[in-house]
Amino acid sequence: MKKYYQVTFRDLKNSFEEGTSYKEIANFYQQYYKYDILTIKVNDDFLDLSDTLQKDCTVDFYTIADEYGNRVYSRSARFILILAIKNLYGKKALVHMHHSQDKGAYFTVENVELPENCVEEINKEFEKIVKADYLFTKLVVSRLEAIDYFHKKRMYDKENMLKYVSNTYINLYRIDDIYDYYYGKMAYSTKQINKFKIYALNKGFILRVPDIFEPDKVIKHKHSDKIYNMFNSCMAFGKSINIENASDLNYQVSNNKAIDIILLSEAYYNNQISFITEDIITKNKKIILLAGPSSSGKTTTAKKISIYLSSRGYNTKAISIDDYFISIKDRQKSLNGKIDFESINVVDVDLFNKQIKQLLNNEKVYLSRYNFITGKREFDKDFTQLSKNDIIIVEGLHALNDQLTSNIDKKHKYKIYISPLTSLGIDNHNHIHTSDVRKLRRILRDSRTRAVNAKNTLKMWSNIQKGEMENIFPYQNNVDAVINSSLIYEIGVLKTYVEPLLYSVNNDDLEYPEALRLINLLKNFLPIPGDNVPSDSVLREFIGGSCFKL
Repeated sequence: MKKYYQVTFRDLKNSFEEGTSYKEIANFYQQYYKYDILTIKVNDDFLDLSDTLQKDCTVDFYTIADEYGNRVYSRSARFILILAIKNLYGKKALVHMHHSQDKGAYFTVENVELPENCVEEINKEFEKIVKADYLFTKLVVSRLEAIDYFHKKRMYDKENMLKYVSNTYINLYRIDDIYDYYYGKMAYSTKQINKFKIYALNKGFILRVPDIFEPDKVIKHKHSDKIYNMFNSCMAFGKSINIENASDLNYQVSNNKAIDIILLSEAYYNNQISFITEDIITKNKKIILLAGPSSSGKTTTAKKISIYLSSRGYNTKAISIDDYFISIKDRQKSLNGKIDFESINVVDVDLFNKQIKQLLNNEKVYLSRYNFITGKREFDKDFTQLSKNDIIIVEGLHALNDQLTSNIDKKHKYKIYISPLTSLGIDNHNHIHTSDVRKLRRILRDSRTRAVNAKNTLKMWSNIQKGEMENIFPYQNNVDAVINSSLIYEIGVLKTYVEPLLYSVNNDDLEYPEALRLINLLKNFLPIPGDNVPSDSVLREFIGGSCFKL
């Protein structure tokens, strides 16, 4: 006798036969989505579309236009890429995903000699696999079996990582004859991953897929030598201390080496500040313009630059862009009738330029102050005047936008872009997105200093990204220096603070998929106590206990 179960989707209820694949159920509801359904949430669990219906349930679906679905798309594309390269250049070809790069994934192909036309070949083979419509087949195996398998395949990064996973059973995925382990769900088949582009980049490549803001197309890669070189510097540092993946960090922590790693990582960060300070002095710059995306550690970094300059006999004057906000009554409203508080149009650029020029001309200036209570501009009662060894530091959202300092001579300006550009991977096929590091930092800081819970931080993250895309990223290539504020040990420390906050997100919240993904990311790291993090560390800006007044 056939058995049927009720499936609830939004306000719709339909019955399906027991054993019906979730792919068939997804096809039934595909009409409600613009983009192809990639994965499914069944009650509180995220499942593959190849899984089958076994009980009454409530379902939801995810596509390339959703943050969770977009991660599935990107993860699936990486697996197809690996198969394409092995098909072309043999099983001994090794793909290493190193880090994010302009919203793409930077990777190298090792252990084989590549032909000159390899980019064209890889793109064509990728497309061939997409058209072949291979299934992403899930296999549930014991963790010990998987460790043994990856050891025999000499995939030691996977073998070592699984030693720190507590699960008795894990999911492997297969396309054609290639098996791999990933930290999340896969698409149903390769045919769904039909938007991609591979670019050559120096000795490696960039894999690009659409993002949630423009899911219909692949945006062309915009290269930045300074950011690329900073990633390479971070990779070289990791290699020098034998930490390239999470398992390497876990090994050091489990062998009581956490303090050593903290001190080495802090020294690497401080060396960047020292180098940039020397560059500013050598070039006789008078105004430092510092900007970066949310939770990059701008405030701590600005204070450390000030200290380093002071140690060389220079005084610094911090000026906030926020103090040049136009009074609320005079601000223009956007098309939806609301004021865009992140737009440079809410800044009195003319006044900012005028006062900076006056300071550079050694004039006495009564600086602008914005009263956030009254929403009106005020001015200091005491004047400010720069001496010979005084340097202005401007830190804020629009600091890199030339419009902000359009009337200031370029010879005076020194622009710095800051971001946690981590090159630490989970393993060789799973890199950690820089946005994930910032997101974990932001969740913690919002909870600690603003009484904002993890759910609400995740809820507003897309708007945060939108503001960064409009006001920061377009200007990141035209800078004098890049600071990498990532600390190779920090996820282990953040784990102890952030993990409990993520568990506060309920399974029926729209933000639950992302919270769960971050929880699963943190599971790959052993916890590191924050006690030994120096009080002047950029990480203290988020975990608390900073010696700076933030």
